[in-house]
Amino acid sequence: MRGNHCFGCGEDNPDGLGVRSSWDPTDSSASICEFTPASHHSAYPHDVVNGGVIASVIDCHAVCTAIADAYRRAGREIGDDDGPILYATGSLQINYRAPSRLHGQLTARARIVEVGDRTTRLEVTVVDRSDTITADGTVTAVRVPGAWANPDGVFAGT
Repeated sequence: MRGNHCFGCGEDNPDGLGVRSSWDPTDSSASICEFTPASHHSAYPHDVVNGGVIASVIDCHAVCTAIADAYRRAGREIGDDDGPILYATGSLQINYRAPSRLHGQLTARARIVEVGDRTTRLEVTVVDRSDTITADGTVTAVRVPGAWANPDGVFAGT
């Protein structure tokens, strides 16, 4: 998506996490995100991923999945010229189940569990390289106006 400066998924944010999501080829209601944390993503123990980073991965992966699903339901390609379809986090609930290993890939899997007029609810599970579930959560993504894509920002002119 053009002009995406999001810390989690924004291609235009060189300091961001670089979260990238794709549809699960075996389940059309689910998506996958593979994330490899860097050393500066550590918590106090140097070999554990910071909980805020885990929350950002869950959050961005779920919201990106909601956006992709809305485009899919509208029969459109992401980023087409018909105006953006955008969602933002309405609620985020996370359960930390085990420490996430800093070294190695983490995989987040989001499943769409409910779609409303303006909201999509998703459940996300994070596993580490040993297939240990380290976190799970529920995200409610809320559709926001296309004006959120304004290159000058949401609060431009205020």
